[in-house]
Amino acid sequence: MKKNMGMADRIIRIVIAVIIVILYVKGIINGILGIILLILAGVFALTSLMKVCPLYFPFGISTLKRKKED
Repeated sequence: MKKNMGMADRIIRIVIAVIIVILYVKGIINGILGIILLILAGVFALTSLMKVCPLYFPFGISTLKRKKED
């Protein structure tokens, strides 16, 4: 797959995923909401590591900075 996530986008997703995990571990979020947010955190972490967001493709979005071609 073609990469479409820039560094800022990846960092934001990782930070959100870590916050969700911390909130779940501390018991602040739990139950069905906690499970749904943990799944979302996993998706955020996975897409950040792969540098690809499948939802960006249909809309033509890319936060990745392109190198200038001379």
